[in-house]
Amino acid sequence: MAAISAATAGAETELLERTPDGGRKILISGGGRCNILPARLDESRFVTDSSPNTLKKIVRSWPLAEQIAFFQRELGLSLVEETETGKLFPSSNRARDVRDGLLALAARCGVRFRPQAAVVDASPSPGGWKIELESGAPLEADALIVATGGLSVPKTGSDGLGLRLAERLGHTVHPTYPALTPLTATPAPFGHLAGVSLEVTITARGDGRSATATGGFLFTHRGYSGPAVLDVSHVVTRAVPETPAEVRVCWTELNERAWEAVLQAAGPRTALGALRGRLPERLALALLEVANVTPARPLAQLRRDERRRLTETLVRCPLPCTGHEGYHKAEVTGGGVSLAEIDPRTMESKQHRGLFLCGELLDAFGPIGGYNFLWAWVTGRAAGQAVGGLGG
Repeated sequence: MAAISAATAGAETELLERTPDGGRKILISGGGRCNILPARLDESRFVTDSSPNTLKKIVRSWPLAEQIAFFQRELGLSLVEETETGKLFPSSNRARDVRDGLLALAARCGVRFRPQAAVVDASPSPGGWKIELESGAPLEADALIVATGGLSVPKTGSDGLGLRLAERLGHTVHPTYPALTPLTATPAPFGHLAGVSLEVTITARGDGRSATATGGFLFTHRGYSGPAVLDVSHVVTRAVPETPAEVRVCWTELNERAWEAVLQAAGPRTALGALRGRLPERLALALLEVANVTPARPLAQLRRDERRRLTETLVRCPLPCTGHEGYHKAEVTGGGVSLAEIDPRTMESKQHRGLFLCGELLDAFGPIGGYNFLWAWVTGRAAGQAVGGLGG
């Protein structure tokens, strides 16, 4: 997006890509479908240690409706909303159409694409910027846009080069951490439920931080995954080992009062029968075990303490968690270059003229659902337009 915007604005643009093809995170996103944007935007769901007001200014610089129109008009992609999740996908459900469409548009705009051109360093020079490559002669440029991503999913080519470069050039880089990553438990008390999925509300608290998300939850052999888990995982990954984060789950849409009413029912209905209508049976049995309630026990015979334990387990169940899957499976990198050190209108560094930083390098990320692509599109466009304007 940065290269497209720079070339469109009139800059002679060269796109250096370390992999043979580029856009590998696009290709693996959304299970190969590419959740290109959210259907609706809630700015408060972004996470940053920088100024939330600065983040909002950046996000608002390219309204969501205009981004949708860009992909439909310039790339010829028809976008379809997955109504149950509020995500936008290309109607073809092919991430490759998004990646290939962006590369094709860049070519039409005059961008020179250089694959397998690994950058190893960059520094200010009398003419602007000197870019050192792993092989070949250095390049000279009037301006440099760094859009290298963070540390997440290293197999796609992300190795933290941009973060190291920004720090070496004097930028404040807030501590980085895996975000939107599955959680693990060793031993895994619910490992036997691997494959069971449902909609839950999950809350994580630790080190003065908290996050709550409602959405899909999936038991795995190693722990827990699904959108709701990923959206709160950053609280767990940032917690120090001495005081690990506390994670609790409300397993259904019913609150405490509603469950108390269900469990007060008279007649021969059993505890398992009461749960089975609202939960997968395997999970219902596991939760009854956690609450120390016999599955076949009639509701009419539940003691007050049994009813209280079961209600607590259903509404605020502690989720044993000892770790996470790290950057290997994280969808995005948390932390990064402080937003205070870039111009929110142009993404230009306040430390170095002609240096522009965008995307995952910056101290901001959003939840599952297209937010992080939106952040990449917005910041890349702003940087590209600013570079294009330098020649004017």
